Amino acid sequence: MIRLLHFADAHIDMANYGRHDPQSGLPLRVMDFLKSLDTIIETAIAERVDLVIFAGDAYRDRSPAPTFQREWGRRIMRLSRAGIQTLLLVGNHDLSPALGRAHAIEEFTTLEVPYVRVIDRPCFLGPSDLQGLPVQVIGLPWVARSALMANLEMSALAPEKVYAAIEERLSAIVEDWIAAADPALPIVLTAHASVQGARYGGERAVMLGGDLVIPASLVKDPRLDYAALGHIHKPQNLNEGLHPPAIYPGSIERIDFGEIAEDRFFITAQVARGHTQVEWRQLKGVRPFIDRFVRLASADNVTHRLLEALPPPAELEGAILRLALEYPREWDSLIDEAALRKYAAPAFEFHLLRRPQVDARARLPDNVAVGSLTPLELLSLYWNSANLPEDEELTRLADAIIHSPA
Repeated sequence: MIRLLHFADAHIDMANYGRHDPQSGLPLRVMDFLKSLDTIIETAIAERVDLVIFAGDAYRDRSPAPTFQREWGRRIMRLSRAGIQTLLLVGNHDLSPALGRAHAIEEFTTLEVPYVRVIDRPCFLGPSDLQGLPVQVIGLPWVARSALMANLEMSALAPEKVYAAIEERLSAIVEDWIAAADPALPIVLTAHASVQGARYGGERAVMLGGDLVIPASLVKDPRLDYAALGHIHKPQNLNEGLHPPAIYPGSIERIDFGEIAEDRFFITAQVARGHTQVEWRQLKGVRPFIDRFVRLASADNVTHRLLEALPPPAELEGAILRLALEYPREWDSLIDEAALRKYAAPAFEFHLLRRPQVDARARLPDNVAVGSLTPLELLSLYWNSANLPEDEELTRLADAIIHSPA
């Protein structure tokens, strides 16, 4: 039996909201991600796990700033110094589409960091590859379609045929590795990929055809003992109640409002041949997101009604708040943005999304038909229906075009 810790989708450089910390110089949102990452690393060290699997996407993109590479490296080096076997899968956000270019976490391979192995191509690892650890690991990093198309000479095929060929090839490779594995030792599969039947945070099912999607049967194979997945941010066990667990732990911090309703997790598991016990470990202190939508139906007491739609100030403390408003364009001046921002001052960040609506339907008098109006009269009707002042220059230009010789 081994004790395993599994997390994924760190995206530590997601500085898309907020300010910078004056002491460290880091964006405060980056510090949120690093706080969650610290919790994960400290748990691995304190509980002396045997193996840490990071299932891909360390950063937001494949060209992280050196400062963010430093912060990621500091934490992975803690695992190395503690002598904990650590596997880092390359995810799609870590990988350059250009052949021959280094990926975002290649430095751990280049520097041969002890106890840390980067998985940037499909591989099978046994005890001899893992300092004698009694486990076998099948690693499937993000599959770059362009590279496989070149290697498999499939450039002339339609995308869906390319994906089908790749899925068939991966399934055959994994089948061969499982068949050749030591039946006495547990087998862990780790993959950064979409799995058929998994769900995104917006409850949109992963479907075949739009991207490379590996078959659910691949990660639910009963000969496996754990499937450590990454890429989809919604926490879920694709094989709930059955063996093996096939788990997406989700991202370690909320990336955007699409993840507003879900808690953040990492996984610890006791993995033995034919039996695995899983514990979902909730990350505490994750920054809350609050989303409100208001459609104004009356021009009375607009600001008061908007303030009533927001949570009490105590609930706004430290949150990322978004208020979306839908209203007739002519009511724009009734919205007191200063009052809203004052009320939302305890929030970490406040986004006000104005969505003014325009009645595009032009109303004609009962005794007037569209066919009886000239083009210039119709243009004037458009200005009025859009609540816009009539543009004399455009009107003159339209008149010149209409009356120009054929």
